[in-house]
Amino acid sequence: MFVQIVTISIKPEFRDRYLEAIKGDARGSNEDEPGCVRFDVVLDANDPNKIHLYEAYRDQAALDAHRKAPHYLKWREEVKDWSAGPSSRVTGSLFYPPEAAFPPKRK
Repeated sequence: MFVQIVTISIKPEFRDRYLEAIKGDARGSNEDEPGCVRFDVVLDANDPNKIHLYEAYRDQAALDAHRKAPHYLKWREEVKDWSAGPSSRVTGSLFYPPEAAFPPKRK
């Protein structure tokens, strides 16, 4: 299972709009993408203008499909000028819990 953790700093004046936009992407990822196991949006405890995305996909192909999904493309276009610098990304593979703990989605 492929995992990425993305950290994004948001321009303060766009925070509320950014959070609404990322909620749409997260909802679409979780509800409409069979290969997306999790898409969590975490608010940073120390910086109100920073968020962390925890994303887990069955494989690289599922992540590639995510990046082509309508909700992702809409989000990317909507927020393109709202970040306060480049995001950071950590990638890896899920060690625990085992992949069997995540049943396939029904669609």
